[in-house]
Amino acid sequence: MWEKLEQIARRYAEIGELLTVPEIYGDAKELRRLTQEQKELEPVARCYEDYRRAERTIAEATELLADAELRDMAQEELRQAKADKERLYEELRVLLLPRDPNDGKNVIMELRGGVGGEESALFAADLYRMYSMYAEKHGWKLELLNYNDTELGGVKEADFILNGAGAWSRLKFESGVHRVQRVPETESGGRVHTSTATVAVLPEMEEVDVDLRPEDIEMQVYRSSGAGGQHVNKTSSAVRLIHKPTGIVVACQEERSQVQNRAKCMQMLASKLYEMERERVESAVTNERRAQVGTGMRNERIRTYNFPQNRVTDHRLTGDSKNFNIDAVINGDLDPIIDALTMQAQAEKLRESTES
Repeated sequence: MWEKLEQIARRYAEIGELLTVPEIYGDAKELRRLTQEQKELEPVARCYEDYRRAERTIAEATELLADAELRDMAQEELRQAKADKERLYEELRVLLLPRDPNDGKNVIMELRGGVGGEESALFAADLYRMYSMYAEKHGWKLELLNYNDTELGGVKEADFILNGAGAWSRLKFESGVHRVQRVPETESGGRVHTSTATVAVLPEMEEVDVDLRPEDIEMQVYRSSGAGGQHVNKTSSAVRLIHKPTGIVVACQEERSQVQNRAKCMQMLASKLYEMERERVESAVTNERRAQVGTGMRNERIRTYNFPQNRVTDHRLTGDSKNFNIDAVINGDLDPIIDALTMQAQAEKLRESTES
């Protein structure tokens, strides 16, 4: 660990020196590569420097303990420096954990109504609003790909891209079945119903990241439609792509032209194929959609939104900190849940690294 930290510190300092050379600004590609590397190394390098500073403070304060006049001050400095050193050591362990290579990517999200009929579609619409508000809070751009609604304002399916720094790192834990417990707008008897919606989250991939052969892709065109099947576009601009080897189907109808919709479909297809291969390599699961969202049955949920009890419960979290205020969450305040899931995942990685 310490040898790796020394290497990172040396490389970070080396890049700093290289960026002071005027000639480097004449090579845009090399400049971009160095600044990106510097950005990735900076958190570790700065934390390691703070750790070494704490070590120096401990050594200096220990020497001052022999001076009767300075002993009280030295003891306080020693106590603070030891606490800092312990905290920074844990931070360094986390910073050195293997990074998800997709953490900086945009995400493609897919929402589908699950069990519960029209109420599941209304809940899917609530989730779409929740993620839209979360994106707005983070300054991300939402790019709609496909949106099929119901006459009552529910969502049969919604596909969209969230463009923003670190979108995948923040939203990768959202994949799965989301369950809602509430009195539906469609229920006249005031009874609490349980319904579900499914969420799939994929890192956005370019075509160059995945081997896409034209002969493997069947393209279909159709007219864009809205609630109730009424056509909102008289031309066949909507595009559906079928990847024949895997059976994956993607569609986009939100752009004005067939060419634009096809380009978006190709992005979605590349992302799905990448995720399928990743799942195959990591867990021998070839059907990535089933691995992410299951069948939509109620007992496969990752999170429950309980309106009568005013709480959201994430079932993957352990301990007492798994319940959250439903009003805040449904209005886009997802960070407390995501932070807790991230910390739990890091703790698990630390445990595995210690055991190995």
